[in-house]
Amino acid sequence: MDANELKKGLKIGGEIERVNGKELSYTEFVAKYLVKNQPVVLTGLMDDWQACEDWVNDQGKPNLVFFSNHFGKSQVQVADCYNQEFTDQKRVEMSVSEFIEYWFTLNGDNKEAHHNVSTDGRSDKSFMYLKDWHFVKEYPEYKAYETPVFFNDDWLNLYLDEYHMHDDPDYPERNEISCSDYRFVYMGPKGTWTPLHADVFRSYSWSANVCGTKLWLFLPPAQHHLVFDRHMKSSVYNIFEDVSQSKFPGFEKAIWLECTQQKNEIIFVPSGWYHQVHNLEDTISINHNWFNAYNLDWVWNLLEGDYNEAKELIEDVRDICDNFESLCQRNLAANTGMNFVDFFTFIVRISIANLLHLCNHLEDCKNDSAALCSWAEHTISNLMSIRRVALRMESTSLAEDKGVLLDTQKIWRDPSFIQLYSALNRIFKKLHGECSHYYEGGDALRSGIKHEDLFTAIGSIVSNSRSLINLIDFILKDSTLLLDKLLVDELREEKLASS
Repeated sequence: MDANELKKGLKIGGEIERVNGKELSYTEFVAKYLVKNQPVVLTGLMDDWQACEDWVNDQGKPNLVFFSNHFGKSQVQVADCYNQEFTDQKRVEMSVSEFIEYWFTLNGDNKEAHHNVSTDGRSDKSFMYLKDWHFVKEYPEYKAYETPVFFNDDWLNLYLDEYHMHDDPDYPERNEISCSDYRFVYMGPKGTWTPLHADVFRSYSWSANVCGTKLWLFLPPAQHHLVFDRHMKSSVYNIFEDVSQSKFPGFEKAIWLECTQQKNEIIFVPSGWYHQVHNLEDTISINHNWFNAYNLDWVWNLLEGDYNEAKELIEDVRDICDNFESLCQRNLAANTGMNFVDFFTFIVRISIANLLHLCNHLEDCKNDSAALCSWAEHTISNLMSIRRVALRMESTSLAEDKGVLLDTQKIWRDPSFIQLYSALNRIFKKLHGECSHYYEGGDALRSGIKHEDLFTAIGSIVSNSRSLINLIDFILKDSTLLLDKLLVDELREEKLASS
């Protein structure tokens, strides 16, 4: 089934904007797409990727033999596009070689690969799509691609390179949501597809087509209620099938944006945009989920909403439960991939990395307006975003949770944190250029700390959102020049005018 047949019956309001990535600055990308939470297709950013050389054969198709020969033993998750399981496609595990062998057996029989499933989402056939392959984690020495600069400010994968998101010893280590990273490879024959969804954690995502063509349909966040039932509990699974008007009464009012993504194009998917994706040709793509200061509110919104739902589902056992709140948080982590404590621990570590970064560059920033416009302004923006979310967290159970005790002194001396901090410095270097203070490794960081006394003065224990806010406020008071909002705005405008 071609793209026009798939879209039949949907209201299409326009197409996703296309921009030459080589002609776009990072500052422009932030202002036009991150801040405004708008999708865009970027071209011209994949020319030198090794994946585009190795993974594509002379006919422009997936080089399946290369994958089988070099990565065939990897165990991967494969989705069956013909069979629904709960709100997603049924998953099975197999080796890459087994998946490639399956793909070869399709031969020329895959002319109509549309998913003709029964009303309960089941079929006696299977149609397999390799998804969520943690390729970078598994093959760190093979440099398949370089993350484009627009997506480098990635707190999620930066953090997961050093820490687990959820550390409950009883929590399944191989749980699909609480995973080792969110950098994936997808591979699928023509006709494979992904059901309607918004991305995990309400993160941003980017998806690069190494080969093949994809059809994307997007629904803006303001219309997301139109694809839910009357109780906002379940959403449409497949927008290209007959959708029950009695169950989803608003669906016909939805106005979609479309995109046909070609080979060597990268699509940016903003937070909270529901989307469905179909492979119009045999396709390989590279996909990252990520979040940072610009969409941290989205992550907290999801956590708070999922917590309220988890709490409501077990409300009837409150009176007989020894620790009702602990059970709510446990269920939240199982369903969403993290709970309030996990998220709080995450933002504390990210905050300390940014606070140390700011302290170590403070003197230069006071005397150098260029540094203020780039390194320091970015750091302050990060901290103010975290502070804003922490203020919202004050009304939750975390405010009274005495079990969250994070020692800031121990955090910044921890080897994993040293790696996190160094990675953050490398990101800033890519985004804003060289800086006179650059710390690579624990010894350099420890010897370069100028403001350890600030941590001592404020108290080394962060136990709740208020203590985190106090820590941020205390250190920001030492940079009054940097906090002068009018000066920051003026310098930003001067920089944009001169660029």
